[in-house]
Amino acid sequence: MRWRQAYRLTAAIAVPLVVSVHSEISLLFAAGPIPGWNSTVFPPYFVLGAAFSGFAVVSMIAVALRHALGLERLVTGRHLDRLGMLLLATGLMTAYGYLAEVFDTLYGGDPQELQTLADRLAGAYAWSYWGAVLCNFLPLQLLWWRRVRRHPALLFAIGLSVAIGMWFERFMLLVTTLYRDYLVSSWGDYAPSVWEWSLLAGMFGVFLVPFLLFVRFLPVISAFEIEEAQHEEEAGHG
Repeated sequence: MRWRQAYRLTAAIAVPLVVSVHSEISLLFAAGPIPGWNSTVFPPYFVLGAAFSGFAVVSMIAVALRHALGLERLVTGRHLDRLGMLLLATGLMTAYGYLAEVFDTLYGGDPQELQTLADRLAGAYAWSYWGAVLCNFLPLQLLWWRRVRRHPALLFAIGLSVAIGMWFERFMLLVTTLYRDYLVSSWGDYAPSVWEWSLLAGMFGVFLVPFLLFVRFLPVISAFEIEEAQHEEEAGHG
């Protein structure tokens, strides 16, 4: 009982923390004059995008650890099914943010905003926009089927596709907005340098090293949850 109460208290603290952090960052974008950023849809758009990518990564981790550590009896198909539902729901909300952003730009009719939208759809970096759309929302539609949600390999593949798509989205939001500013003299193409790719690779290490150390030296699943799962299994057999 106390452990469950602690779970709920932690969740109650974490949810407003996530919402506040991402909405504040997005407001820094939305309050500026830069075309492509000053949109009122950004706060919910960023929050839902963060939840979307977060559930994708959690799905990948759950499937990987379930297979590597033999946790099939604890991380069951029902858990994967719930993760798939959450991934589908947040993905559809994020897709609505994409549509709302395009609609607001067309409805507002600002020339700079329209040019930024045209650059995203058919400019030099259109591959990042369409890569985000295809990777985020095309494989996601498979999650309408329960069999796909409960299939570990398919769920992992869809989560990986979403993670790649969200990288495309971040690249698109930054580069297609900044590579052509108000002044023609400020225009210029952008390509990541070897140091920037190295920084990206290093950030994977910053996440994976502590995570793998945690998996190696600490219990992946708490004793409370194991006892609860055993009790439910015994009750089901009884």
